[in-house]
Amino acid sequence: MRRVTLFLNSSPKNGKVVAVYGTLSDLLSVASSKLSIKATSVYNEKGGLTDDIALIRDDDVLFVCEGEPFIDLQTDSKPPEGLLGFHTEWLTLNVGGRYFTTTRSTLANKEPDSMLAHMLKNRGVWGNKQDHRGAFLIDQSPEYFEPTLNYLCHGQLIVNDGINLLGVLEEARFFGIDSLIEHLEVAIKNSQSPEDHSPISRKEFVRFLVATPTKSELRCNLAHANLYCGVKMLCSNAEGASLKLCNFEDLSGLKANLEGANLKGVDMEGSQMTGINLRVATLKNAKLKNCNLRGATLAGTNLENCDLSGCDLQEANLRGSNVKGATFEEMLTPLYMSQNVR
Repeated sequence: MRRVTLFLNSSPKNGKVVAVYGTLSDLLSVASSKLSIKATSVYNEKGGLTDDIALIRDDDVLFVCEGEPFIDLQTDSKPPEGLLGFHTEWLTLNVGGRYFTTTRSTLANKEPDSMLAHMLKNRGVWGNKQDHRGAFLIDQSPEYFEPTLNYLCHGQLIVNDGINLLGVLEEARFFGIDSLIEHLEVAIKNSQSPEDHSPISRKEFVRFLVATPTKSELRCNLAHANLYCGVKMLCSNAEGASLKLCNFEDLSGLKANLEGANLKGVDMEGSQMTGINLRVATLKNAKLKNCNLRGATLAGTNLENCDLSGCDLQEANLRGSNVKGATFEEMLTPLYMSQNVR
């Protein structure tokens, strides 16, 4: 009968002497019972994975591991200086309650400047942060750590369905794995749906405006849009929007209605707004240069610091409007005092 000494993970302490019989599965069952773990693999003193009971000799010293093994295929890789020997090359990590078995060279070789590599080079960094099974404790998410460890082992980004790439990205940033960060940023960018810049029809835009609550904020670029025929923006908030060269002309008998709208700072330069209703609207600091405002209703409108250079204001109603600081240079038609009483 052969007898071997079993140790848990990489710890050379608290070994158990057991008899070897039957199959490798029988030995793992005995190891699980003696060491109070769920043994999944056995390694010899040189770090070789034992997959056949016949390879075990009498008085061998074996190291038993649990959890998901991540085997470093680079068998000729040299462990970090000062860390020779099996019990220092192989180690088990307890990441958020889940166990991962790997090698120190896997953690250190691919990203020598990462946090994991520095933890291995400076053994004191680990301190006494080991659980009762001898596994090193890492307070991170195991589902995000798994693809991180896979990348260090194989050099490929492999993420199972249902795993958030942003979570893996934060894991890579936490450990300072720069090459993985680059892969993840590209993968996240490619997974995002491209922005839809396709044009919408006037009818769709009007339907959108009608459905928008009066206190909602509208930020958009409608440059060169054709918005005539009854556009209704009653009490809408379009502060800072671009409406440059838009067409608000009344071609069907229905006037565009922007009564009470918040158009502060809006750019409407060169727009056609014949007959538009801007009563009590806010156009402070707006750009209305070269606009056609013939017959427009601007009664009570706030035009403070508004640029009205080159505008056509013939027959426009400016009664009660605030034109403090407004610019009226190069007017196409004279501005009569009867039009503006404020």
